[in-house]
Amino acid sequence: MDLTDKKLLVLLQEDSKKTTKELSSKLNLSVTAVYERIKKLEREGIISKYVTILDKNKIDKGFVVFCHIKLIKHSKDLISEFEKEVVSLNEVLECFHVSGDYDYILKICVKDMEEYREFMVTKLTTLQHIGSTHSTFMIGEVKNSTSFVLN
Repeated sequence: MDLTDKKLLVLLQEDSKKTTKELSSKLNLSVTAVYERIKKLEREGIISKYVTILDKNKIDKGFVVFCHIKLIKHSKDLISEFEKEVVSLNEVLECFHVSGDYDYILKICVKDMEEYREFMVTKLTTLQHIGSTHSTFMIGEVKNSTSFVLN
């Protein structure tokens, strides 16, 4: 990946709907050269997909919870089973296997506290092998980015 590829990736992270013509003028390359570079970055898996980012408040998902989960025990089978189950929960936007006092941190977005309580009671606590949970609620969002700085 050269400097031009990095500049291209920065531009695409800002707005992936830019046309190859718009990108070519910013990079001083031909439209074909930009197209080929994008295809190469996709083939190499550097660009994995294109998404639309929604405003969670406008779709009634502005109540953000970080739920720390501790499993009862740590066998490969139990970990795999838990991960398979948690992936199917639509309210969970992100799930990280972490070190420290807890095993997982989930980012959950729902409408409000009532919807979170319903999620906990009917979905999350029904998963096998959860020993304990600890919930932290977002007060305000200081930074939320999907862009990587490329040096």
